[in-house]
Amino acid sequence: MQHDSHGYWKATLALLRNILIIWFLVSFGAGILFAPWLNNFHLGGYPLGFWFAQQGSMYVFIALIFYYKFKMDKIDRRFDVHED
Repeated sequence: MQHDSHGYWKATLALLRNILIIWFLVSFGAGILFAPWLNNFHLGGYPLGFWFAQQGSMYVFIALIFYYKFKMDKIDRRFDVHED
């Protein structure tokens, strides 16, 4: 257990950066940029690019919320700023 505010914020910002990169890749990348290529594949009878733009990104966003909570709990405990 450490009391390092610089390390805590560095870890927190790294987590946020990674989550935002995934968010961008899924929403803008899969739904717009890579949609023509993804549309060669189908999921549930729909082109994959369309599926990501309409539904898949929402599932990923919800998963990111739970991932963020899990990882922040670990970071909080590592730097001893957690609430019990």
